Amino acid sequence: MNRGTEQSSLTDCDREPVHLIGAIQGFGTLIAVNGDWIVAHLADNAQEILCAECTLELGEAVSVSFCPDAIAELRSATSSLLDPDAIERVFGIDLHGDGRLFDCALHISDSLFILEIEPHEVGAVERGMKVVRPLLKRLEQHRDLREMGDNACKLLRELLGYDRVMLYRFRQDDSGEVIAEAKRGDLETFLDLRYPRADIPQQARALFVRNRFRLIADMRSDPVAIRPAVAFEGKPLDLSMSVLRSHSQMHVEYMRNMGVNASLAISIVIRGKLWGMFACHHMEPRLLSYGLRTVAELFSEIVSLVVDRIQSAKINRQQEASRLLHDRLMRSFADGDALIESLPALAPIVSRAIEFDGISVLIDGVYNAKGHAPDEDQFRRMVPRLNTAPTGKLIVTECLADVVAEAEAFQAKAAGAIIMPISKRPRDFLALWRREELQTVTWAGDPNKTVDGDGRINPRKSFSAWQETMRGRSREWNDQDVQLAEGLRTSLLEIILRLTEEQVQERARSQQQQELLIAELNHRVRNILNLIKGLISQSRGEATSIEDFSEIVGGRISSLASAHDNITKGNWSPAPFRLLIESEVNAYVSGKQDRVKVTGPGVMIAPEAYTVLALVIHEMVTNSAKYGSLSDSSGALDIRISEGPSGDLEIAWAESGGPPVKPPQRRGFGSTIIERSVPHELGGQATIDYNLSGVTARFSIPREFVTWIKGGAPDGTSEMVLPTKPATSNGEIPQSVLLVEDSMIIALDTEDCLKELGVDTIRVESTVAGALKALEGLTPELAILDYNLGNESSEKVAEELSRREIPYWLATGYGEMGDRIEEMGAQGLLTKPYGKEELKSILNA
Repeated sequence: MNRGTEQSSLTDCDREPVHLIGAIQGFGTLIAVNGDWIVAHLADNAQEILCAECTLELGEAVSVSFCPDAIAELRSATSSLLDPDAIERVFGIDLHGDGRLFDCALHISDSLFILEIEPHEVGAVERGMKVVRPLLKRLEQHRDLREMGDNACKLLRELLGYDRVMLYRFRQDDSGEVIAEAKRGDLETFLDLRYPRADIPQQARALFVRNRFRLIADMRSDPVAIRPAVAFEGKPLDLSMSVLRSHSQMHVEYMRNMGVNASLAISIVIRGKLWGMFACHHMEPRLLSYGLRTVAELFSEIVSLVVDRIQSAKINRQQEASRLLHDRLMRSFADGDALIESLPALAPIVSRAIEFDGISVLIDGVYNAKGHAPDEDQFRRMVPRLNTAPTGKLIVTECLADVVAEAEAFQAKAAGAIIMPISKRPRDFLALWRREELQTVTWAGDPNKTVDGDGRINPRKSFSAWQETMRGRSREWNDQDVQLAEGLRTSLLEIILRLTEEQVQERARSQQQQELLIAELNHRVRNILNLIKGLISQSRGEATSIEDFSEIVGGRISSLASAHDNITKGNWSPAPFRLLIESEVNAYVSGKQDRVKVTGPGVMIAPEAYTVLALVIHEMVTNSAKYGSLSDSSGALDIRISEGPSGDLEIAWAESGGPPVKPPQRRGFGSTIIERSVPHELGGQATIDYNLSGVTARFSIPREFVTWIKGGAPDGTSEMVLPTKPATSNGEIPQSVLLVEDSMIIALDTEDCLKELGVDTIRVESTVAGALKALEGLTPELAILDYNLGNESSEKVAEELSRREIPYWLATGYGEMGDRIEEMGAQGLLTKPYGKEELKSILNA
């Protein structure tokens, strides 16, 4: 293609003032009036269209010809013209009061009201709407752009009766492509043909965004002049929003070269940008009624919404892919490895999201490349030119040599590129490369326009498929590639920021923070140990046997552990009271959750109060499960949460329908926890009554420990529904288990629990090497892996178990490991501390 010729045609076509053409098509007439409704412009065919008796002239008030009711209706319509590009339509208006009906379109041009008037076709709008409604329902179901386009073209051709209907989409280079077509059987197809950007000049594209409907009823008809040609202020009348606007001779010649004598173009505008258009061609003159045109516009608006929805879904997928790419990168570089040394690891991560043939990086003067990429000397020659690009902008091109002359030296190896600046210093870049690919573009005729001896540009006369072979270019980078590259650049900047000089200073601050953290941790561990020591000491008086003692102490420690998990999930911040109730109910009244009702607003409990409440709720739930309303098959528990006058948390506990209640004969440690913990440690109130019909209790937690959640789900609902634990399997439990645990005491306790639950063979290992060695000689039915084994993790053991399809559970004290279960292929997470009940659940599962 002769690019200079195309540029010349663009310049000439773009200068044509198609909106100042001074004429209209003859199937309607035009009247322009000022604010006093006096005629300022008038089409020559006004008398012909309106009536033989109509003597409306320039400078006269329209009331000379139009009846008062019609003028009132037209004035009312103009009051709705609030936007400069707004068009108001009035159908079936009796302008003269003689029963003859007209359709009228009104818009504003500068300071004038433009009235475009056509004879009315009775029932056209109603018939069109009746046809279009079921068509729109069919369109809205589509999720694929091509499929939607094919269907839309067929439906629009069926509705309007044109010989050919095409869906034309603009590409990134402003050329266009026919992506769907419905046509008369004897016509040659234009499907998949490309049209140069000069075919639709820039000013025409701007008009299509403002005025989305362009009808030419008869290419052979003579234009009707508008008088006067120039307004009072010396400017021609602007017909940008006109329906009747006449056509330029160059456009007529272009269309008649295609054998077209009538056309309709309906633009598809997505979020203010011209995305494409429906192009309708007819080989003979064809005039659509105003009503049918209005229905066609509605059809196009629905198509625009469908296209927007399809593209939004695609954008959502792109954003998700970008997020996944970011997560993979952040995990891969979590150890702080230098980016320049990590290119072998970086390339496969990026290639999962963006297809490329080569990758290179230049950071701190060090260059590294992989695949089809320029060598170091070739890349460095480009750097001065790359440094002149806009700061922070990607360079995206299928032919880098078009913008960077130095790239011609390696064009055969790497033609296209996405080049990302990845630091404020101009010498740091990451580049993705694509090889040269010979491309054959099929145009609708030779896109090079011919020029007459007098310099006039002639539209091409043939639209048969015309192929052009393009060299020195790679395959195209699509919108998703570019968006993912933007996300990649952001992620890399985040990684690089970690490795700057500021990181050294951060390490010094981190050392100080670590010392403070160790001191705080030491303080909290001592408190926890003292608390557990107190629990053990105070609980021994309640136990009647060693097993009973183990169960009581184990339950209380598990309750504390669960509470600790809840508040550390949010980095030692307030946690939902709902979670506390859920964990206790699920642990001790499994299968009876539907008998527990919790109502009231959502509330968050401060960490210092959460563990106190955890022990209180634990004692209340276990007492109910052993002796109260949840100990039989019919009782119920009602927990009501409310906000007190001062913002305190009020908890009302009411059991009903269970066995008769007897007050305890003696006050054990559990009763002490219930009655004294809240007043002693939180300064609140606690009362409990052992009524014959069921236990009732009230607890008041001061507002400084409480944060109320306003506005709904999941914690702000008026009634909480506790999740039901899935039923455990009644099948046989595994008879052989591999236990990988580096703590001898935990391993011994777990081994004893598994034996008590009926497991015959238990193999215990404390290291990765020992576990892998054990797996060489046995195939356990189940494995339990402690994730952290001293200075190593059990991931290699997990990989081997997954490879051999042996189910396993991860045991860890880190609550945040939950998001890696699926990634590692584990059956689930066993949170420490765990006991016999938790082991029983996973054996049954």
